[in-house]
Amino acid sequence: MKALTKAEEEIMQVLWQLEHANVKALIKELPEPKPAYNTVSTIVRILESKGFVDYEKQGKGHIYFPLISKQDYSNQSLNTLVDNYFQGSFKSLVSFFVKKNDVSLNDLEAVMKEIEKNK
Repeated sequence: MKALTKAEEEIMQVLWQLEHANVKALIKELPEPKPAYNTVSTIVRILESKGFVDYEKQGKGHIYFPLISKQDYSNQSLNTLVDNYFQGSFKSLVSFFVKKNDVSLNDLEAVMKEIEKNK
């Protein structure tokens, strides 16, 4: 799975939320300042070429929908982050966040409970 640029990921976030949308609907959900129609249309076509998006023809336009789930992309992105910056060690990732982000004991206990629940 290819990585997304910031702009591509922003479009995908909206498409994951809407599930099906034309370019106008995507633009409506994007934050101000709204990008130009042609800009969003170009990004969607790039996402299509990368295999993230497909479309259904509707009249003269297209209704786009994601081919990759948000969860699958999130998992792949997190695995890439752990591999590239933490030598594949989840322990190193958690340790980094504990040291750099002042994670509370309550937060760590909640994570441990979640891990136990999913075993």
